[in-house]
Amino acid sequence: MSGAALGLEIVFVFFLALFLLHRYGDFKKQHRLVIVGTLLAWYLCFLIVFILPLDVSTTIYNRCKHAAANSSPPESSNITGLYATATPVPSQHPCFKPWSYIPDGIMPIFWRVVYWTSQFLTWILLPFMQSYARSGGFSITGKIKTALIENAIYYGTYLLIFGAFLIYVAVNPHLHLEWNQLQTIGIAAANTWGLFLLVLLLGYGLVEIPRSYWNGAKKGYLLMKTYFKAAKLMTEKADAEETLEDVMEEVRKVNESIKYNHPLRKCVDTILKKCPVEYQEKMGRNMDDYEDFDEKRNAYPSEKSLVKLHKQVIYSVQRHRRTQVQWQILLEQAFYLEDVAKNETSGTCQFVHTFQSPEPENRFIQYFYNPTIEWYWECLLRPWFYRILAVVLSIFSVIVVWSECTFFSTTPVLSLFAVFIQLAEKTYNYIYIEIACFLSIFFLSICVYSTVFRIRVFNYYYLASHHQTDAYSLLFSGMLFCRLTPPLCLNFLGLTHMDSSISHQNTQPTAYTSIMGSMKVLSFIADGFYIYYPMLVVILCIATYFSLGTRCLNLLGFQQFMGDNDMTSDLVDEGKELIRREKRKRQRQEEGENRRREWKERYGHSREDSTRNRNVHIDPKESNFSDISTNRSASKYTRSNNRNERDRIELLQDAEPLDFNAETFTDDPLESESGRSFLYPPFRYQPGGRYLSMSRSRIFDDV
Repeated sequence: MSGAALGLEIVFVFFLALFLLHRYGDFKKQHRLVIVGTLLAWYLCFLIVFILPLDVSTTIYNRCKHAAANSSPPESSNITGLYATATPVPSQHPCFKPWSYIPDGIMPIFWRVVYWTSQFLTWILLPFMQSYARSGGFSITGKIKTALIENAIYYGTYLLIFGAFLIYVAVNPHLHLEWNQLQTIGIAAANTWGLFLLVLLLGYGLVEIPRSYWNGAKKGYLLMKTYFKAAKLMTEKADAEETLEDVMEEVRKVNESIKYNHPLRKCVDTILKKCPVEYQEKMGRNMDDYEDFDEKRNAYPSEKSLVKLHKQVIYSVQRHRRTQVQWQILLEQAFYLEDVAKNETSGTCQFVHTFQSPEPENRFIQYFYNPTIEWYWECLLRPWFYRILAVVLSIFSVIVVWSECTFFSTTPVLSLFAVFIQLAEKTYNYIYIEIACFLSIFFLSICVYSTVFRIRVFNYYYLASHHQTDAYSLLFSGMLFCRLTPPLCLNFLGLTHMDSSISHQNTQPTAYTSIMGSMKVLSFIADGFYIYYPMLVVILCIATYFSLGTRCLNLLGFQQFMGDNDMTSDLVDEGKELIRREKRKRQRQEEGENRRREWKERYGHSREDSTRNRNVHIDPKESNFSDISTNRSASKYTRSNNRNERDRIELLQDAEPLDFNAETFTDDPLESESGRSFLYPPFRYQPGGRYLSMSRSRIFDDV
């Protein structure tokens, strides 16, 4: 099993990152470099989280083996203090190799490659790719030039800070730094920036994640929040449509002014390819209008303005597509939550859907997740499951907050994570150690990463599911993950007292902390910022619990969902009305399709019979002259009758119900009766299965 666990986790984490990227990104439309860069960043960050528990168990085994080799039983009785608890007497607890043991020399190389690759991505490559992806240039050279110009200030700031630091070191005679120390200072600077952002995101996630599950168990809470989202999304959707119309109008003017013989026509063609198909058909270029642009003094747009217009087209089209998809997804969620609310009062114990899913469900799912099981889960079990999960997550949050405030205390050990690890270390229960480490760091990662997926910075950064995230947001999320993961792992090692700079013990460090170097070079960071700044998570948790950030955003004009707010109530009512209109519209569509299907099934056989009778003929060799004349006369009248019958059937099938807008719909049955003549064709049923027109002249009034 040596190294097998490492290989399995490497493969598993790769498919996990690929699955998440497929959910948020679009492999078909987005650039391959964007997909590869984001996938690599996510993969490396998730890999660090999953591999770190193996590093901890391997380090504990190496400590035991080192203590057994360098100490004898008589000398071991003189060992006192915390070091004795960290390395028990070998004669009482023999060291045995864990199942996931990683051979010496592999983990340091592995961590070094993973860490420096992630740092190269987050500080150099991904910022450059962000500017490249948002550039409106028409060539690779133009996009690279734009990206370098936009990142000049970004890179120049870092060079200025690093240069000032080098000058300070050169002037100060008491400082003599070597290359390893400079490397450690660079790592400390990156981790300090990451820890600053980490505590902010962690304080929000520790409170918001348990509260979201607790509120999800309340009746009507999710439905009200969905109504609120519908009202806000409709406003954003209308704004996106208006922005797209304005941009397409600019494209139309440019398309009309720049003809095919203009040198910038290739740029216009590139812009047209990024427009939606319906606009491309409207703005098809006029090849017959030949104009010599040199002989006219028209004001043609410059290449710089076309680059700007190209950038606007990419942004507006992507935003319009995203709002359209999100609106359809939100409608499905609202319809389903309304079905849940209706089925909660049902006594049949059968979950009834208002609309059937357009995609056929798997037979396996239909068999095990039938309407009865769905009713018990949605109406009875799911609220209780969410409540239990919220309580468990709240306990984890309390443990994290307590440990963040007390992990610097080594005598006595107050951090609960350190207590759990040291109890398992006494018996060398490596399975328990790895499970405890994995659950702890996994919960911390969920609190931080979920906040990254939830936050939205206007329309510049927004991770939207169902393949609707743009390239800029994907790359920005990769940058955040690469900057947050190293300080997150160091913070976890500090909580468990596996970091020697925190525990102040002369023990073998983990392979991960060994590549970070000794933080004693910067004592004010190692002994000050890393120790006391995480205590700020208490204040952030209190602020999140009382929704201070949400209230501040409401005061600034950014409407947030709050139950005790009048504006929230108005938006909920508006969203409820929007969902009701969309529900009526879909019901009318389904009713129309059902009527068409019924008419086709009912009268399709009559058409087939009439067609079959028309093809029937009599063989003249098997009948006499009188029979032939009789059959001819009968056949003539039969064909005439069949033709009349066929005309009536075709007229009936062509007269389908007309669709109408939601604004003309009314719930009043009297109004629906008065307007029935506009919805159904004026036919009167006669005995014998025939429909006769009551007003033949009105049928063709619109022809």
